[in-house]
Amino acid sequence: MKPEIIVVDDEPHIRDMLTLLLELNGFAVSTAVDGLDGWDKITQCLPDAVVLDVMMPEMDGLTLCRKLRANPQTAHLPVIMLSGKTQFGAEAEGLAAGADFYMWKPMKTAELVANLNTVLAQTAVPA
Repeated sequence: MKPEIIVVDDEPHIRDMLTLLLELNGFAVSTAVDGLDGWDKITQCLPDAVVLDVMMPEMDGLTLCRKLRANPQTAHLPVIMLSGKTQFGAEAEGLAAGADFYMWKPMKTAELVANLNTVLAQTAVPA
């Protein structure tokens, strides 16, 4: 069974690109258009991992990540943050919010896939 990933990003072309790239690399992908939509979809389907933009309307990615970590139902979910926010301290802020990885846009597909595989392997339940 393919790992289920939710991509949360307010930019349609980014969501479409990530969906295509991740599907081509063996993941099942669903999307959300902002943090509030992401929260609803994540708590309804409990994906295997979340790829999360930082700067979004309604609820930003940092807030969503903190909310996921504070909820016992979602606290274990791997979160990879993607952002164009590269100023000093941005990565530390994302990791402090609970992200497993913080990546800058544009990112390399191979690096994103490797990071997803890493976090999925770390959360896999032994058979």
